[in-house]
Parts: sequence; structure tokens; C-alpha cells
Amino acid sequence: MGAQIRVYRQKISSTTSMRKIFKAMELIATSRIGKARARVAASTPYANAITRAVSAVASQSEIDHPLVTEPEQIRRAAVLVITSDRGLAGSYSASVLKKAEGLNELLRAEGKEVKTYLVGRKAQAYFDFRSRSYSRVWTGGTDSPEFETAKEVGAALLEEFANDFAEGGVDEIHVVYTRFKSMVTQEPTVVRLLPLEVEEQAVSESELLPLYEFEPESEQVLDALLPRYIESRIFAAMLQAAASELAARQRAMKSAGDNATELIKKYTRLRNTARQAEITQELSEIVAGADALSA
Repeated sequence: MGAQIRVYRQKISSTTSMRKIFKAMELIATSRIGKARARVAASTPYANAITRAVSAVASQSEIDHPLVTEPEQIRRAAVLVITSDRGLAGSYSASVLKKAEGLNELLRAEGKEVKTYLVGRKAQAYFDFRSRSYSRVWTGGTDSPEFETAKEVGAALLEEFANDFAEGGVDEIHVVYTRFKSMVTQEPTVVRLLPLEVEEQAVSESELLPLYEFEPESEQVLDALLPRYIESRIFAAMLQAAASELAARQRAMKSAGDNATELIKKYTRLRNTARQAEITQELSEIVAGADALSA
């Protein structure tokens, strides 16, 4: 009985220590998610403004620009997968990777080659473990992304899009990330960046785009605007993913802390039961010894 009680005490002690860690991580995620949501909100006006500008050029000009023209044949696609650097965030990274796997299967079923680009150590570990190739990976700071990283990612993808197919170039670019909807809802999302698809949410339906005269030519305006548009879209996706990661981690750590509390209650009850059985056995032995002496 004594050994059993010691085992339960050790389990209670270790679970209590783990609960403290879970609680600390929950508090850290809670304190940082406010800033992450603020960054998402702050990036929205710029993203909307540049989307309107690109929409005006693309929709009001009869131009044949490779960034806004659907190619006759799409032979190779680039897929950017945005996950996290760290775990302990529930199914956050797994959901994004599952969405990316579904997209890859769909693209290959359409006869397209896929070039994969990764953001986050979780995506890198997933592909390395399965010995799958990827073109490039960016790690570090997924829960607090920097614009310089988004700019670097955008430049790499645009370079691939500008290259010919024979030189390893791609005909379209997709981004897989987690869209932040609320503290309890984060949705894995696929967006095609190029050729250009303007999201309806980005431009209000009640707002009509004004007529513009472009100086210099529309092609030159697109050459200047679209790289910034791609950078802003990638950065917005990274900010959405960061807010989603923190929300998922906060929720996962709260659940883990609650489970730890329940385990502590269970082990405490089992320890008390074992201790009571030990005391009862000792009393029985004392009574039996007294009866033997009296007899």
C-alpha cells in the first residue's frame, strides 16, 4: 500500500507541474492574441486600398498582362503552406497540412505539377518525415510575422511565376493558411493569388470603382502594383495565421489545464482510497493481535 501511495503522490506532483506550464502558456497566448488581432485589423485598410487599385487596372483596361490573364494551359502550380513553428496548438498545423494535401491531390488530378513552399517548422517537419521535396522554407516568428519575411516570400513566388515552364517556372500560385474568424473559429483556407483573382470580400458590393485614366500605360501600372499586392496578400495571410495559431494555442492550453485538474482530482481520490485501505488494514491487524493476546 505504501508504494502505491507514493506512486499517486508522484503523479499528483508531476501533473501539478504540468498544469502550471499549461496555465502559463495559456496566459502568454491570451496576452499576445490581442496584439495579433490588432495587426490583422491594421493591415485591412491597406489591403483593401491596393485591391481596389489593382481591380481598377485589371477590370477597366483591355490589357494582356500575364499576371491577370488566365493561361491556356496550366502545367505547374506553386503552393505556399503556412503553418506554425511550435506545437501545443491543438490541430492548428494538422488542419492546414490536411487542406494542403487535398489541394495537392486536386492539382495533380488535373495533370499539374506542384512546387511546394513552406512557412513554419511544423510544415518542414511534416515533409521531411515523409521524405517529400519542397522548394524553399521560411521558419521563425510565425506567431509574430514580419513584413520583410512576407516580402521575401512574395519575391520568390513572383520570380517563379515570371520564369518559363522549361526553366522551372509556375503558371499559378496558391496559398494555404488559416483564416481567423473568432476566438473559437479558425478556418483552413485556400486562395489562388496568381493569375489574379480579386476576392469579393475585399471590395464592398455597394462601392463602384471610379473610372481612371492611367499614366503611364496600364501594363506599367500593373508591373508596379502587383508585387505590392502579392506582398500585402501574403502578409495578411501570415497575420491571419498568427492570430489563429495563438487562439488555437490558448484554447488547447486551457483544455490541457482543465484535463490536468481532473487528473489531479482523480489521483488524489485514488491516493486517499489507498491510504484509507492501508489504515483499515493496520487497524484490522491491531484488533486481530489484541484478540489473539486476550485469547
